[in-house]
Amino acid sequence: MSSVADQLQRVLEAVDLACTGAGRQGSEVRLMAVSKTQPAEVVAEAVAAGQVLFGENRVQELLQKKPLLPQRLHWHLIGPLQSNKVRKALTAADRLDAVHSLEILKDIERIAAELGREVPVLLEVNVAAESSKHGFASDQLEACFEQILGMRHLRVEGLMCIPPPVSRVEDARPYFARLRELRDRLEASLGISLPELSMGMSHDFTAAIAEGSTLVRVGSAIFGSRSSPSPT
Repeated sequence: MSSVADQLQRVLEAVDLACTGAGRQGSEVRLMAVSKTQPAEVVAEAVAAGQVLFGENRVQELLQKKPLLPQRLHWHLIGPLQSNKVRKALTAADRLDAVHSLEILKDIERIAAELGREVPVLLEVNVAAESSKHGFASDQLEACFEQILGMRHLRVEGLMCIPPPVSRVEDARPYFARLRELRDRLEASLGISLPELSMGMSHDFTAAIAEGSTLVRVGSAIFGSRSSPSPT
């Protein structure tokens, strides 16, 4: 069986190859290793191979795992955040990458104000209007973005999405293009910068890179099949 280090290297090479195919520099796309449900000792293998950016879905798992690994790592929360977990999330995550509603943004703003912090966030967009998924509708986000910009303790760094399942990788490209086009409209209409486009996972990151992704979230291609979740 390939080691985590070997699999990580293959993913990094595939990211570079996808960048070359898209006419982009490899430095334009960062790799996040999605470590959800992986024990700390497995994550440590990726750290030893040079990986420093990790994504966790659940606040409790992040709180359990983070103290067991080097302090120099960067941790992003990539799962949907519940109101009652916001305060804990702010103590554990370096960025909240899947903020999916105005209500949660208001909770983050309120608690960040209490803590005297500025919190970096990405806003999750439901690019295919799937009822089973979290996220802002594109028109909803455009309508309320000025209100979001008025939240003084948030720093919106970009957008993220998870497209619907597709039979071919190329079929995901229109969904990634929608997120990029939404970002471009927001930047043009509001005169702001939203540099991060978090899109693309193990099975479709090549298509995401072709459409402008700056951050790909890869779990199974690095760690293999997932372990059972940690207890809450």
